[in-house]
Amino acid sequence: MSKIQKIDDEKRLVFGWANVSIRADGEQIVDRQKDIIDPEDLEDAAYAFVELYGDGGEMHENPKVAKVVESCIFTPEKCEAIGITQDKLPTGWWIGFHVLDDDVWEKVKSGEYSMFSIAGTGQRVEVDDGDEA
Repeated sequence: MSKIQKIDDEKRLVFGWANVSIRADGEQIVDRQKDIIDPEDLEDAAYAFVELYGDGGEMHENPKVAKVVESCIFTPEKCEAIGITQDKLPTGWWIGFHVLDDDVWEKVKSGEYSMFSIAGTGQRVEVDDGDEA
């Protein structure tokens, strides 16, 4: 889960990282379940989410309480193309939602909802961590 980075009260917009694969310092993110997300897989998942769904839910339920208004995958190649040095941004998925539901918006503003949690499915693949016993 990633913390909300920006809120626009007037427009009821909320922005932040939906997911980060690799920190700006180059370190691979390992989540609470000891999983990693390959940057290419994250990119594919982000495109599919926007194309197929494009809505935000509340606590992985109550669909359509928000609408995706911004979605961008930042990769080293894209950062280079727009003139951002690789050490400035992580490799990840930046997202913005327009919150339509009044109750959800109040929870965002109060800080009760302070993070994004994007639901999804995947296939676990065993990764060699490089440690030799």
